[in-house]
Amino acid sequence: MGDEPPGNPSAALQVRVSQLRRALEDAEPGGKSLVLSRAPGYALQAASGAVDAARFTALTEEGRWAEALELWRGAAFADFADFEFLRPVIARLEEARLSAVEELAEARLAAGEPVEVAELVAAHPLRERLRAVHMAALYRAGRQSEALASYGELRERLADELGLDPSPALADLYARILRQDPALSSRAERPATNLPAAVSDLIGREEAVAEVRALLDTSRLVTLTGSGGVGKTSLALEVGRRLTGAHPDGAWLVELAPYDRLTPSLAEAVLVALDIREDSAGTMERLVEALRGRRLLLVLDNCEHVVEQAALLAETLLRSVEGLRILATSREPLNVAGEALWSVPALELPQGSELFTVAKADAVRLFMARATASARGSPSTRATPRRSRSCAAGWTASRWRSSWPPPASGRSVSRSSWPGSTTGSRCWPASSAALPPGSRR
Repeated sequence: MGDEPPGNPSAALQVRVSQLRRALEDAEPGGKSLVLSRAPGYALQAASGAVDAARFTALTEEGRWAEALELWRGAAFADFADFEFLRPVIARLEEARLSAVEELAEARLAAGEPVEVAELVAAHPLRERLRAVHMAALYRAGRQSEALASYGELRERLADELGLDPSPALADLYARILRQDPALSSRAERPATNLPAAVSDLIGREEAVAEVRALLDTSRLVTLTGSGGVGKTSLALEVGRRLTGAHPDGAWLVELAPYDRLTPSLAEAVLVALDIREDSAGTMERLVEALRGRRLLLVLDNCEHVVEQAALLAETLLRSVEGLRILATSREPLNVAGEALWSVPALELPQGSELFTVAKADAVRLFMARATASARGSPSTRATPRRSRSCAAGWTASRWRSSWPPPASGRSVSRSSWPGSTTGSRCWPASSAALPPGSRR
Protein backbone atom coordinates (compact mmCIF):
# COMPACT_ATOMS: atom_id res chain seq x y z
CA MET A 1 0.00 0.00 0.00
CA GLY A 2 1.12 3.55 -0.64
CA ASP A 3 4.88 3.70 -1.14
CA GLU A 4 5.33 -0.02 -0.39
CA PRO A 5 4.32 -2.07 -3.46
CA PRO A 6 3.56 -5.81 -3.16
CA GLY A 7 6.22 -8.42 -3.93
CA ASN A 8 4.78 -9.14 -7.38
CA PRO A 9 3.07 -5.92 -8.54
CA SER A 10 1.89 -7.29 -11.91
CA ALA A 11 0.24 -10.38 -10.38
CA ALA A 12 -1.37 -8.31 -7.64
CA LEU A 13 -2.79 -5.91 -10.24
CA GLN A 14 -4.22 -8.76 -12.31
CA VAL A 15 -5.95 -10.15 -9.23
CA ARG A 16 -7.48 -6.77 -8.43
CA VAL A 17 -8.63 -6.28 -12.03
CA SER A 18 -10.23 -9.72 -12.00
CA GLN A 19 -12.07 -8.88 -8.77
CA LEU A 20 -13.23 -5.59 -10.27
CA ARG A 21 -14.57 -7.27 -13.42
CA ARG A 22 -16.43 -9.82 -11.31
CA ALA A 23 -17.99 -7.08 -9.19
CA LEU A 24 -19.06 -5.12 -12.26
CA GLU A 25 -20.56 -8.24 -13.86
CA ASP A 26 -22.49 -9.06 -10.68
CA ALA A 27 -23.83 -5.51 -10.57
CA GLU A 28 -24.98 -5.60 -14.19
CA PRO A 29 -24.62 -8.27 -16.88
CA GLY A 30 -21.94 -7.23 -19.34
CA GLY A 31 -20.33 -4.90 -16.81
CA LYS A 32 -17.01 -6.65 -16.95
CA SER A 33 -16.48 -5.35 -20.47
CA LEU A 34 -16.03 -1.87 -19.03
CA VAL A 35 -12.49 -2.80 -17.98
CA LEU A 36 -10.26 -2.83 -21.04
CA SER A 37 -6.73 -4.19 -21.40
CA ARG A 38 -4.52 -1.48 -22.85
CA ALA A 39 -0.75 -1.32 -22.83
CA PRO A 40 0.89 -0.73 -20.52
CA GLY A 41 -2.05 -1.60 -18.21
CA TYR A 42 -5.85 -1.35 -17.99
CA ALA A 43 -8.50 1.34 -18.60
CA LEU A 44 -12.04 1.77 -17.29
CA GLN A 45 -14.28 2.81 -20.18
CA ALA A 46 -17.57 4.33 -18.98
CA ALA A 47 -20.35 5.68 -21.18
CA SER A 48 -20.82 9.44 -21.43
CA GLY A 49 -22.69 10.69 -18.34
CA ALA A 50 -22.24 7.46 -16.41
CA VAL A 51 -19.65 8.94 -14.05
CA ASP A 52 -21.10 11.13 -11.33
CA ALA A 53 -18.21 13.58 -11.39
CA ALA A 54 -18.69 14.24 -15.11
CA ARG A 55 -22.46 14.54 -14.71
CA PHE A 56 -21.98 16.94 -11.79
CA THR A 57 -19.75 19.20 -13.87
CA ALA A 58 -22.20 19.19 -16.79
CA LEU A 59 -25.18 20.04 -14.57
CA THR A 60 -23.40 22.90 -12.81
CA GLU A 61 -22.37 24.38 -16.15
CA GLU A 62 -26.08 24.39 -17.09
CA GLY A 63 -27.02 26.13 -13.83
CA ARG A 64 -28.88 23.05 -12.51
CA TRP A 65 -27.23 23.17 -9.12
CA ALA A 66 -29.92 21.33 -7.14
CA GLU A 67 -29.79 18.35 -9.50
CA ALA A 68 -26.00 18.38 -9.41
CA LEU A 69 -25.89 18.35 -5.63
CA GLU A 70 -28.33 15.41 -5.53
CA LEU A 71 -25.52 13.27 -7.02
CA TRP A 72 -23.47 13.62 -3.84
CA ARG A 73 -23.84 10.79 -1.35
CA GLY A 74 -21.00 11.70 0.98
CA ALA A 75 -17.44 12.93 0.74
CA ALA A 76 -15.59 12.34 -2.54
CA PHE A 77 -13.45 9.18 -2.48
CA ALA A 78 -14.17 8.86 1.25
CA ASP A 79 -12.61 5.37 1.44
CA PHE A 80 -9.39 6.54 -0.21
CA ALA A 81 -8.93 9.98 1.32
CA ASP A 82 -5.52 9.00 2.75
CA PHE A 83 -4.02 8.28 -0.68
CA GLU A 84 -1.70 11.10 -1.65
CA PHE A 85 -2.42 10.90 -5.38
CA LEU A 86 -6.18 11.45 -4.76
CA ARG A 87 -5.91 14.51 -2.53
CA PRO A 88 -5.81 17.07 -5.38
CA VAL A 89 -8.83 15.38 -6.99
CA ILE A 90 -10.76 15.38 -3.70
CA ALA A 91 -9.93 19.04 -3.13
CA ARG A 92 -11.09 19.98 -6.63
CA LEU A 93 -14.39 18.10 -6.27
CA GLU A 94 -15.04 19.54 -2.80
CA GLU A 95 -14.46 23.07 -4.09
CA ALA A 96 -16.85 22.44 -6.97
CA ARG A 97 -19.49 21.14 -4.54
CA LEU A 98 -19.22 24.18 -2.27
CA SER A 99 -19.43 26.51 -5.25
CA ALA A 100 -22.62 24.76 -6.37
CA VAL A 101 -24.07 25.11 -2.86
CA GLU A 102 -23.32 28.83 -2.91
CA GLU A 103 -24.79 29.27 -6.39
CA LEU A 104 -28.01 27.46 -5.38
CA ALA A 105 -28.28 29.38 -2.11
CA GLU A 106 -27.85 32.72 -3.88
CA ALA A 107 -30.48 31.78 -6.46
CA ARG A 108 -32.96 30.89 -3.73
CA LEU A 109 -32.24 34.11 -1.88
CA ALA A 110 -32.87 36.05 -5.09
CA ALA A 111 -36.21 34.24 -5.42
CA GLY A 112 -37.14 35.20 -1.86
CA GLU A 113 -36.88 31.67 -0.52
CA PRO A 114 -35.37 30.81 2.88
CA VAL A 115 -31.86 29.34 2.94
CA GLU A 116 -30.21 27.25 5.68
CA VAL A 117 -26.40 26.96 5.48
CA ALA A 118 -25.43 27.16 9.17
CA GLU A 119 -23.83 23.69 9.22
CA LEU A 120 -21.72 24.43 6.15
CA VAL A 121 -20.60 27.76 7.62
CA ALA A 122 -19.50 25.94 10.77
CA ALA A 123 -17.54 23.45 8.64
CA HIS A 124 -15.98 26.19 6.46
CA PRO A 125 -15.87 29.26 8.73
CA LEU A 126 -13.46 31.30 6.57
CA ARG A 127 -15.40 30.94 3.32
CA GLU A 128 -16.65 34.48 2.72
CA ARG A 129 -19.15 33.80 -0.06
CA LEU A 130 -20.89 31.20 2.07
CA ARG A 131 -20.79 33.56 5.03
CA ALA A 132 -22.48 36.28 2.97
CA VAL A 133 -25.32 33.91 2.07
CA HIS A 134 -25.70 32.98 5.73
CA MET A 135 -25.82 36.61 6.86
CA ALA A 136 -28.39 37.59 4.22
CA ALA A 137 -30.58 34.56 5.01
CA LEU A 138 -30.53 35.33 8.74
CA TYR A 139 -31.45 38.97 8.12
CA ARG A 140 -34.35 38.06 5.82
CA ALA A 141 -35.65 35.65 8.46
CA GLY A 142 -35.86 38.56 10.93
CA ARG A 143 -32.69 37.55 12.82
CA GLN A 144 -30.63 40.72 12.35
CA SER A 145 -28.59 40.35 15.54
CA GLU A 146 -27.49 36.84 14.53
CA ALA A 147 -26.52 38.08 11.06
CA LEU A 148 -24.33 40.79 12.61
CA ALA A 149 -22.84 38.29 15.07
CA SER A 150 -21.93 35.99 12.18
CA TYR A 151 -19.91 38.78 10.60
CA GLY A 152 -18.18 39.51 13.92
CA GLU A 153 -17.19 35.86 14.26
CA LEU A 154 -15.65 35.84 10.78
CA ARG A 155 -13.77 39.08 11.41
CA GLU A 156 -12.19 37.67 14.58
CA ARG A 157 -11.22 34.40 12.88
CA LEU A 158 -9.63 36.16 9.94
CA ALA A 159 -7.64 38.45 12.24
CA ASP A 160 -6.47 35.62 14.54
CA GLU A 161 -5.67 33.00 11.93
CA LEU A 162 -4.64 34.97 8.85
CA GLY A 163 -4.12 38.54 9.99
CA LEU A 164 -6.69 39.75 7.47
CA ASP A 165 -9.90 41.78 7.43
CA PRO A 166 -13.16 40.72 5.74
CA SER A 167 -13.43 41.61 2.06
CA PRO A 168 -14.95 44.99 1.08
CA ALA A 169 -18.01 43.22 -0.32
CA LEU A 170 -18.71 41.44 2.96
CA ALA A 171 -18.06 44.63 4.96
CA ASP A 172 -20.57 46.42 2.75
CA LEU A 173 -23.17 43.70 3.40
CA TYR A 174 -22.56 44.12 7.13
CA ALA A 175 -23.14 47.86 6.87
CA ARG A 176 -26.36 47.37 4.89
CA ILE A 177 -27.69 44.91 7.48
CA LEU A 178 -26.74 47.35 10.25
CA ARG A 179 -28.77 50.17 8.69
CA GLN A 180 -31.58 47.77 7.62
CA ASP A 181 -31.31 48.45 3.92
CA PRO A 182 -34.80 47.77 2.41
CA ALA A 183 -33.18 46.25 -0.68
CA LEU A 184 -32.01 43.30 1.44
CA SER A 185 -35.54 42.30 2.41
CA SER A 186 -37.15 39.57 0.36
CA ARG A 187 -40.51 40.96 1.39
CA ALA A 188 -39.76 44.09 -0.62
CA GLU A 189 -39.39 41.92 -3.72
CA ARG A 190 -42.22 39.45 -3.23
CA PRO A 191 -45.89 39.89 -2.33
CA ALA A 192 -46.63 39.06 1.29
CA THR A 193 -49.86 37.27 0.45
CA ASN A 194 -51.91 35.68 -2.30
CA LEU A 195 -55.20 36.19 -0.46
CA PRO A 196 -57.88 37.69 -2.73
CA ALA A 197 -58.86 41.27 -1.94
CA ALA A 198 -62.22 41.73 -0.24
CA VAL A 199 -64.91 43.03 -2.60
CA SER A 200 -67.42 43.78 0.17
CA ASP A 201 -67.63 43.99 3.93
CA LEU A 202 -67.93 40.79 5.96
CA ILE A 203 -71.37 41.20 7.50
CA GLY A 204 -72.09 40.08 11.03
CA ARG A 205 -68.74 38.45 11.76
CA GLU A 206 -66.69 41.02 13.68
CA GLU A 207 -66.87 39.07 16.94
CA ALA A 208 -66.02 35.86 15.09
CA VAL A 209 -62.95 37.48 13.49
CA ALA A 210 -61.75 38.66 16.90
CA GLU A 211 -62.25 35.23 18.50
CA VAL A 212 -60.43 33.36 15.72
CA ARG A 213 -57.54 35.82 15.85
CA ALA A 214 -57.28 35.29 19.60
CA LEU A 215 -57.21 31.51 19.08
CA LEU A 216 -54.33 31.86 16.60
CA ASP A 217 -52.38 33.76 19.24
CA THR A 218 -52.33 30.65 21.44
CA SER A 219 -52.75 27.77 18.97
CA ARG A 220 -50.64 27.10 15.89
CA LEU A 221 -53.49 25.18 14.21
CA VAL A 222 -57.05 26.52 14.23
CA THR A 223 -59.75 24.73 12.23
CA LEU A 224 -63.01 26.45 11.33
CA THR A 225 -65.74 23.82 11.17
CA GLY A 226 -69.37 23.99 10.10
CA SER A 227 -71.81 22.93 7.43
CA GLY A 228 -71.37 23.79 3.78
CA GLY A 229 -72.18 27.40 2.91
CA VAL A 230 -72.09 28.67 6.47
CA GLY A 231 -69.20 30.99 5.68
CA LYS A 232 -66.02 29.22 6.81
CA THR A 233 -64.00 30.40 3.82
CA SER A 234 -65.18 34.01 4.03
CA LEU A 235 -64.29 34.15 7.71
CA ALA A 236 -60.89 32.51 7.18
CA LEU A 237 -59.99 34.90 4.36
CA GLU A 238 -60.92 37.94 6.43
CA VAL A 239 -58.86 36.72 9.38
CA GLY A 240 -55.96 36.02 7.01
CA ARG A 241 -56.12 39.50 5.52
CA ARG A 242 -56.03 41.14 8.93
CA LEU A 243 -53.11 38.98 10.07
CA THR A 244 -50.94 39.37 6.97
CA GLY A 245 -48.89 42.15 8.54
CA ALA A 246 -48.50 40.22 11.78
CA HIS A 247 -46.47 37.52 10.00
CA PRO A 248 -43.15 38.64 8.49
CA ASP A 249 -43.56 36.24 5.57
CA GLY A 250 -47.25 36.93 5.05
CA ALA A 251 -50.48 34.96 4.84
CA TRP A 252 -51.08 32.50 2.01
CA LEU A 253 -54.19 30.75 0.73
CA VAL A 254 -53.87 27.08 -0.27
CA GLU A 255 -57.00 26.00 -2.14
CA LEU A 256 -57.58 22.26 -1.65
CA ALA A 257 -60.91 21.90 -3.49
CA PRO A 258 -59.22 20.67 -6.73
CA TYR A 259 -57.71 17.68 -4.89
CA ASP A 260 -59.36 14.43 -3.78
CA ARG A 261 -58.69 11.54 -1.43
CA LEU A 262 -56.53 9.79 -4.03
CA THR A 263 -54.02 12.64 -3.97
CA PRO A 264 -50.86 11.21 -2.36
CA SER A 265 -49.60 14.50 -0.89
CA LEU A 266 -50.72 18.12 -0.62
CA ALA A 267 -47.20 19.50 -0.39
CA GLU A 268 -47.28 20.42 -4.08
CA ALA A 269 -50.39 22.56 -3.49
CA VAL A 270 -48.50 24.62 -0.90
CA LEU A 271 -45.44 24.98 -3.14
CA VAL A 272 -47.65 26.25 -5.96
CA ALA A 273 -49.50 28.69 -3.69
CA LEU A 274 -46.22 30.16 -2.43
CA ASP A 275 -44.72 30.16 -5.94
CA ILE A 276 -41.78 28.06 -4.81
CA ARG A 277 -39.98 26.28 -7.60
CA GLU A 278 -39.47 22.56 -7.14
CA ASP A 279 -36.21 20.75 -7.71
CA SER A 280 -35.31 17.07 -7.70
CA ALA A 281 -35.73 16.69 -3.94
CA GLY A 282 -38.83 14.95 -2.56
CA THR A 283 -41.83 17.27 -2.59
CA MET A 284 -42.53 17.23 1.15
CA GLU A 285 -38.85 17.49 1.99
CA ARG A 286 -38.55 20.38 -0.46
CA LEU A 287 -41.53 22.13 1.15
CA VAL A 288 -40.15 21.74 4.68
CA GLU A 289 -36.78 23.06 3.53
CA ALA A 290 -38.41 26.05 1.80
CA LEU A 291 -40.53 27.00 4.83
CA ARG A 292 -37.94 26.41 7.54
CA GLY A 293 -37.02 29.76 9.06
CA ARG A 294 -40.13 31.50 7.75
CA ARG A 295 -42.86 33.03 9.90
CA LEU A 296 -46.12 32.87 8.01
CA LEU A 297 -49.80 31.91 8.11
CA LEU A 298 -51.20 29.22 5.80
CA VAL A 299 -54.95 29.21 5.12
CA LEU A 300 -55.86 25.64 4.10
CA ASP A 301 -59.31 25.88 2.53
CA ASN A 302 -61.76 22.99 1.98
CA CYS A 303 -59.87 20.34 3.92
CA GLU A 304 -62.91 18.04 4.16
CA HIS A 305 -62.23 16.74 0.64
CA VAL A 306 -58.76 15.54 1.64
CA VAL A 307 -58.94 15.45 5.42
CA GLU A 308 -56.34 12.69 5.91
CA GLN A 309 -53.78 14.30 3.61
CA ALA A 310 -54.49 17.73 5.12
CA ALA A 311 -53.92 16.33 8.61
CA LEU A 312 -50.59 14.79 7.56
CA LEU A 313 -49.53 18.03 5.86
CA ALA A 314 -50.42 20.15 8.90
CA GLU A 315 -48.74 17.83 11.38
CA THR A 316 -45.54 17.54 9.34
CA LEU A 317 -45.21 21.27 8.76
CA LEU A 318 -46.04 22.28 12.33
CA ARG A 319 -43.42 19.88 13.68
CA SER A 320 -40.77 21.10 11.23
CA VAL A 321 -41.45 24.85 10.87
CA GLU A 322 -41.47 26.66 14.18
CA GLY A 323 -42.69 29.99 12.80
CA LEU A 324 -45.72 28.53 11.01
CA ARG A 325 -49.39 28.92 11.91
CA ILE A 326 -52.26 27.23 10.06
CA LEU A 327 -55.89 28.33 9.72
CA ALA A 328 -57.94 25.55 8.14
CA THR A 329 -61.55 25.26 7.00
CA SER A 330 -63.24 21.88 7.07
CA ARG A 331 -66.58 20.25 7.74
CA GLU A 332 -64.79 17.94 10.16
CA PRO A 333 -61.74 18.32 12.45
CA LEU A 334 -58.28 17.36 11.24
CA ASN A 335 -57.62 15.59 14.56
CA VAL A 336 -54.04 16.81 14.82
CA ALA A 337 -52.39 17.28 18.21
CA GLY A 338 -52.76 20.87 19.39
CA GLU A 339 -55.66 21.61 17.03
CA ALA A 340 -58.11 24.28 18.23
CA LEU A 341 -61.64 24.06 16.80
CA TRP A 342 -64.00 26.98 16.18
CA SER A 343 -67.49 26.14 14.94
CA VAL A 344 -68.85 28.77 12.55
CA PRO A 345 -72.52 29.42 13.36
CA ALA A 346 -75.16 30.58 10.94
CA LEU A 347 -76.14 34.21 11.26
CA GLU A 348 -79.17 34.70 13.50
CA LEU A 349 -82.47 35.22 11.74
CA PRO A 350 -84.46 38.34 12.60
CA GLN A 351 -87.25 38.37 15.16
CA GLY A 352 -90.40 40.36 14.69
CA SER A 353 -92.16 41.35 11.51
CA GLU A 354 -91.53 45.10 11.21
CA LEU A 355 -89.78 45.96 7.97
CA PHE A 356 -87.25 48.21 9.74
CA THR A 357 -86.36 45.49 12.25
CA VAL A 358 -86.09 42.82 9.59
CA ALA A 359 -83.94 44.98 7.32
CA LYS A 360 -81.38 45.67 10.09
CA ALA A 361 -80.68 41.97 10.76
CA ASP A 362 -77.24 40.76 9.59
CA ALA A 363 -78.73 37.72 7.89
CA VAL A 364 -81.12 39.88 5.87
CA ARG A 365 -78.44 42.47 5.03
CA LEU A 366 -76.17 39.77 3.71
CA PHE A 367 -78.95 38.12 1.73
CA MET A 368 -79.95 41.42 0.15
CA ALA A 369 -76.32 42.22 -0.71
CA ARG A 370 -75.99 38.90 -2.51
CA ALA A 371 -79.31 39.30 -4.28
CA THR A 372 -78.38 42.81 -5.43
CA ALA A 373 -75.03 41.62 -6.75
CA SER A 374 -76.79 38.84 -8.62
CA ALA A 375 -79.34 41.22 -10.12
CA ARG A 376 -76.48 43.34 -11.46
CA GLY A 377 -74.94 40.33 -13.18
CA SER A 378 -72.16 39.72 -10.68
CA PRO A 379 -70.02 36.71 -11.70
CA SER A 380 -69.91 35.60 -8.05
CA THR A 381 -73.34 33.96 -8.29
CA ARG A 382 -75.13 31.81 -10.83
CA ALA A 383 -78.62 33.10 -10.04
CA THR A 384 -80.32 35.09 -12.81
CA PRO A 385 -81.44 38.68 -12.21
CA ARG A 386 -85.08 37.66 -12.40
CA ARG A 387 -84.60 34.94 -9.82
CA SER A 388 -82.70 37.33 -7.54
CA ARG A 389 -85.38 39.96 -7.76
CA SER A 390 -87.96 37.32 -6.95
CA CYS A 391 -86.00 36.23 -3.88
CA ALA A 392 -85.43 39.82 -2.79
CA ALA A 393 -89.11 40.57 -3.09
CA GLY A 394 -89.72 37.90 -0.47
CA TRP A 395 -88.13 40.23 2.07
CA THR A 396 -90.99 42.66 2.16
CA ALA A 397 -92.67 42.84 5.53
CA SER A 398 -95.99 41.60 4.17
CA ARG A 399 -94.37 38.51 2.68
CA TRP A 400 -92.50 37.91 5.91
CA ARG A 401 -95.71 38.12 7.98
CA SER A 402 -97.83 36.02 5.62
CA SER A 403 -95.40 33.26 4.70
CA TRP A 404 -93.36 32.47 7.82
CA PRO A 405 -93.41 33.28 11.54
CA PRO A 406 -90.22 34.83 12.91
CA PRO A 407 -87.90 32.14 14.26
CA ALA A 408 -86.39 31.90 17.70
CA SER A 409 -83.00 33.51 18.16
CA GLY A 410 -80.18 31.42 16.79
CA ARG A 411 -82.47 28.96 15.07
CA SER A 412 -81.15 27.51 11.84
CA VAL A 413 -83.51 26.75 9.01
CA SER A 414 -83.47 24.65 5.88
CA ARG A 415 -83.24 26.17 2.45
CA SER A 416 -86.69 24.94 1.53
CA SER A 417 -88.33 26.81 4.43
CA TRP A 418 -86.83 30.22 3.64
CA PRO A 419 -89.36 32.94 2.72
CA GLY A 420 -89.85 33.25 -1.00
CA SER A 421 -88.60 29.74 -1.75
CA THR A 422 -90.70 27.27 -3.69
CA THR A 423 -88.27 24.41 -4.28
CA GLY A 424 -85.46 25.04 -1.84
CA SER A 425 -82.98 25.85 -4.61
CA ARG A 426 -83.89 29.41 -5.52
CA CYS A 427 -83.48 31.09 -2.15
CA TRP A 428 -81.45 29.95 0.80
CA PRO A 429 -80.87 31.05 4.39
CA ALA A 430 -78.48 33.93 4.83
CA SER A 431 -75.14 33.00 6.31
CA SER A 432 -71.71 34.53 6.30
CA ALA A 433 -71.27 33.07 2.83
CA ALA A 434 -74.81 32.92 1.45
CA LEU A 435 -73.64 31.71 -1.91
CA PRO A 436 -75.95 29.97 -4.36
CA PRO A 437 -76.12 26.20 -4.87
CA GLY A 438 -73.11 24.92 -6.74
CA SER A 439 -70.73 27.38 -5.15
CA ARG A 440 -68.39 26.13 -2.44
CA ARG A 441 -68.31 29.46 -0.62
